[in-house]
Amino acid sequence: MIVADTNLIAYLLISGERTEQAERAYRRDPGWAAPLLWRSEFRNILSTYMRRGLLSLDRSAQLAEEAELLMNQREFEIRTREVLSLASASRCSAYDCEFVALAQHLGVPLVTCDGAILSAFPAIAHSLEAFVRTGPSAKGSELIVPNS
Repeated sequence: MIVADTNLIAYLLISGERTEQAERAYRRDPGWAAPLLWRSEFRNILSTYMRRGLLSLDRSAQLAEEAELLMNQREFEIRTREVLSLASASRCSAYDCEFVALAQHLGVPLVTCDGAILSAFPAIAHSLEAFVRTGPSAKGSELIVPNS
């Protein structure tokens, strides 16, 4: 299991330059977890794509449903004190620290492309590039959410 930040979820589901890497990360470890906050952040990403004319409302709603299926039963509530403690010890936002706190709580890596998180929390945060480079793919792990 890994904690996937919201951008990693978006890279997997919204075709783009990092989609292939996100697919490789998913094949390596399909057990993605995230704090409940990921839903709001993902909706914000979708709304930005809609405003820019890159996604329709129907496609955005479909992607949100696919993301919710992907993350089903692996969404967690995070204790405020843990988040604030991490935020006070770093220059990262409380939003970002929710992902760090969850990774620490679960004892699993956080996979992200966020340079500030990678710099502030090198013991738990792993870049997407490094994560897909290390180790073999998980056997039998196919993408359960279509990527289009």
